[in-house]
Amino acid sequence: MAPNSLTERNDEMNVQTREETRSNERFIRPAVNIIETEEGLFVTADLPGATKENIDVNVEKGVLTISAPAAHSVPGNAVYREFELGSYFRQFTIPDSLDHGKAKADFANGILTLRIPKAEIAKPRRIDVQVS
Repeated sequence: MAPNSLTERNDEMNVQTREETRSNERFIRPAVNIIETEEGLFVTADLPGATKENIDVNVEKGVLTISAPAAHSVPGNAVYREFELGSYFRQFTIPDSLDHGKAKADFANGILTLRIPKAEIAKPRRIDVQVS
């Protein structure tokens, strides 16, 4: 089976396709699921600690970028901590056959859900054969 450029894992190929960031700030790569259907892409990303107002999702030059700051919302001083929240950052190259203008994003319970439909021209369609 030929590799799918959308879902092929870069770490398996040992290829870095995009520079992550030059910032001194540390970023967390959120866990992401990408499912491709005949209608388009369905993307879910785990962003615990992020808020709907601070999530930034955009597409520029074929690159989908998801970023969001996360903060502890528990009052008081931490006595012991085994994990630390930070800013989330993840990028993916997505095909031009998607209609970015009709994309929809929802955020609930720490999970970002994106639906990016395929452009009408990219959807498979049946052509009826006429008898002459």
